[in-house]
Amino acid sequence: MIEISLEYWNKLADQIIVISSLLGGFSIAVVANFLVSEANNRLMRSIMKSATIAASFFLIALFSMTKILMMTTEGFPFKVSGDDLMFPKLVGGISFFIGIISLITMISLAGWTKSKKMGKFTTAIGILTFILILIMLT
Repeated sequence: MIEISLEYWNKLADQIIVISSLLGGFSIAVVANFLVSEANNRLMRSIMKSATIAASFFLIALFSMTKILMMTTEGFPFKVSGDDLMFPKLVGGISFFIGIISLITMISLAGWTKSKKMGKFTTAIGILTFILILIMLT
């Protein structure tokens, strides 16, 4: 197996931090909107749950990648090996992926609040988005 350099992990963590911050902030804004909303049906609760899961997992990914960023930055006071990064890489990667899935779910469900036609459209776009993301990750 190819060993990825600490410098590469530093750059990757930096990018995931930015993406997680933006998507987590968006998800938190959706949760805040639902908290002040008077609507309380099954669909709205599902969208809020999905937004809450997305926001939570993006925050977990953000802090996991921040740990990697700190550990791989020049001047870190302790010796770092690839094994030291294993747990934050695993937690951060899985959390980021769950956050993406939850965000896609939230987007897919959003159209159903307006009409059946819009619901079918947003669900189709959500499925297409998920497939394209999977293709880009392989």
